[in-house]
This record gives sequence, C-alpha cells and structure tokens, in this order.
Amino acid sequence: MILSEALDALRDAIEPGRAAGMAKYHKAPREYLGIPNPALNDLTKEWRSALDVEARVALARALWDTDIYEARIAAAKLLTQARIRPDDAAWDLIKSWVPDFDSWAIADHVCMAGQKRLVADPSRLDQIEEWTRSDDLWTRRAALVITLPWTKQNNPKPEEIAARERILSWIESYASDHKWFIQKAIAWWLRELSKHDRARVAAFLEQHGETLKPFARKEAARLMREE
Repeated sequence: MILSEALDALRDAIEPGRAAGMAKYHKAPREYLGIPNPALNDLTKEWRSALDVEARVALARALWDTDIYEARIAAAKLLTQARIRPDDAAWDLIKSWVPDFDSWAIADHVCMAGQKRLVADPSRLDQIEEWTRSDDLWTRRAALVITLPWTKQNNPKPEEIAARERILSWIESYASDHKWFIQKAIAWWLRELSKHDRARVAAFLEQHGETLKPFARKEAARLMREE
C-alpha cells in the first residue's frame, strides 16, 4: 500500500464537522481530519493484516511524516502489535518519533506501540533511561508511559522487580519537577502499580510524597484510599 492510498482511505472515514472540535481539544497546530477512533482501528487492523513488517514500517513512516493528526495515530496503531518479527526497524522508528511529541494523545498512542517492543526485549530499558535525562518534557514523560507494563505484574519475577525498581528510581528523580504533565505521569504510573503492589506505592509515597505536587500525590494514592 502506498501513502496516497492510505490517505484516501483515511479521508473516506472523515466524520463531517468533527475536525474543528478535535483541533480545539488537542491544541497542537496540525491538520485534523475528523475521524472517529473506531474507524482508525478498523483501517489499521486491515492494513496490519495485509502488509508484511517491512511494508508496515514503511507506511507508518510515511503516515507520520504527513503530520496529519489521524495519520500519526494510524502510524502508531500500525506498529501496536505484540508479535512483530523482526522488530528492530519498528523499534527504531518508534524511537525516532519521540522528539516530535507535542501532545499527549499522539505520544500515548506511540508509547502503546513502544510498550509491546519493550516487553518483547526488556534490555531496551537501557535506551529508555536516556530519555529520563532529556531536557524535553515530552521525552521525559514518555519514559514513564512506555514503561507502564511494569506496573501490571501480580507475581513479578526477580528481573521484573528489578526493572520496576529501576523505573521507580526514575520517578524519584522526577518528583521535584512540578510540570503538570510530568506530575500527571508520575501519578498515573504509581496509581497503576497500586493495583498490584499497594505496599510498594505506600512506601514510595511515605518517602517521596511530600516532594510531589498535592494533586499528583492524591491521584497516586486514590485507589488505595477507595479500598
């Protein structure tokens, strides 16, 4: 499939009158077509089935480069799959998009694709750690969103516990950064972990909670208070 065919398919899925509201909501200056997410899901599922890995990566790269909102979401969805073999090209492309992040929605879709590649090869956490030292807010935030799978194990293996503790050390280093999106990401990560390891989150908040913004501390502990 070539880019022009993919863009035609996207434009066929436009919902009239939707684009203006999306542009107002997302704020980042780019073209918005006005396509509902279920339609994007259907299109990208079809494309994933029809294309081999090399063609998917090529189409994802081309879609991303248009800077159209739905095209970038579709690019991420093309690579959101647990089994991609080989996946080095997909992983390298996902990483290359991170410096372009300027809004949470696109960033989160890309990070969902990246989560699958990290789980497939946890040694890639070494590369994610480099993001935590970036001066860019979105890159630093992405380091937490892309590592959310390490909040979800009920019975983690020793290597998974070690990875979790490594990420918690990143969160500790973020705690004094009071930018809203950073604090929100911290709260999200800790809240998700509290579903599976309440004691570890309680211990983290006991030690570092006062450094967080009050809203982040409250959100991180919200599910524990509801029990």
